[in-house]
Amino acid sequence: MTSMTHDGSQITGGVDTHGLTHHAAVIDTVGRHLADREFPATIRGYRDLLDWMRSHGELVAAGVEGTGAYGAELARVLTAAGVTVIDVDRPDRKTRRMKGKSDPIDAYAAATAVLSGRATGIPKSRDGVVEAVWVLRIARRSAIKARTQAMNQIRGLLVSAPAMLREQLAGLDRAALIRTLARLRPGDDLSHPLAATRASLRRLARRHQALDEEITELDCEIGPLVKQAAPALLELFGVGPETAGQLLASADDNPERMRSEAAFAHLAGVAPIPASSGRTHRHRLNRGGDRAANNALHTIVLTRMRFDERTRTYVERRTKEGLNKKDIMRCLKRFVAREVYRALTSTPTRQINQTDLAPAA
Repeated sequence: MTSMTHDGSQITGGVDTHGLTHHAAVIDTVGRHLADREFPATIRGYRDLLDWMRSHGELVAAGVEGTGAYGAELARVLTAAGVTVIDVDRPDRKTRRMKGKSDPIDAYAAATAVLSGRATGIPKSRDGVVEAVWVLRIARRSAIKARTQAMNQIRGLLVSAPAMLREQLAGLDRAALIRTLARLRPGDDLSHPLAATRASLRRLARRHQALDEEITELDCEIGPLVKQAAPALLELFGVGPETAGQLLASADDNPERMRSEAAFAHLAGVAPIPASSGRTHRHRLNRGGDRAANNALHTIVLTRMRFDERTRTYVERRTKEGLNKKDIMRCLKRFVAREVYRALTSTPTRQINQTDLAPAA
């Protein structure tokens, strides 16, 4: 720990977070290093860290690395105490090569980033219904991946299975196949490949059934939470509980941290990127942002392109103007992001006419 004298004026804090310990530092209004110290990553340690920072002056703001990981609980504690918490990215490689790397250096760098205005991101609050939706969706996503893996393994085994077994199962759809495999009787002697294959297929089919039940239970738990958090979001055409849950998880319980619909569009990776050169004036798809949120918007657009009459009319018009499918979908995703932002921030969504799709371009 290092420290120097101070005059009790305003200070800015910075924290380098880790799994077991957090290293904190404070600087004054002109960036001078005042002190740094390490604290355990416990409830008592978070409170001691806050008291230690405030002992050096009036704490204006605190920059915390990893507010979505190791610093999540610290950010909640500081916010509850009335401290403005700023999410700070770790120093880039160039900075680390020039200035070196250590816990005190990173803590001071976090404080400096806040004081200079280079770091301005408000972290997710992670303390409401949306956080519950996000946690449950992790289990659901894992169950879906495991179910897909089980189905792929079943089909892989059937490719090389004895002909007697393959002919017995030929032509069955997935549901009938799983039911049939779950009722197989392999026998007691598993030394024969046919019996062993039946035993393996039965276990995989029963695992598939168990995962089906788990996913159904999770859907029953997530659906009401999504409706409670953002009922207006579910009223939008093409938005279901799954896509709504992902968009909520991306925005979190404090969507007001995004200053505008343009900020939300950047978050979801649908803000158009200029790609002009010379006499060519165009925009391209944005490959940045939250890709899961971008995928949710993509799903909504595909649904609208298939079932929404006004969207189909828009696609026809833009196609005649010379736009390709990717550019049309970029425009539509930007438009859907506008609607979603209004729903997430409880802004009254007006009736949107067919011609209102034009500004999305």
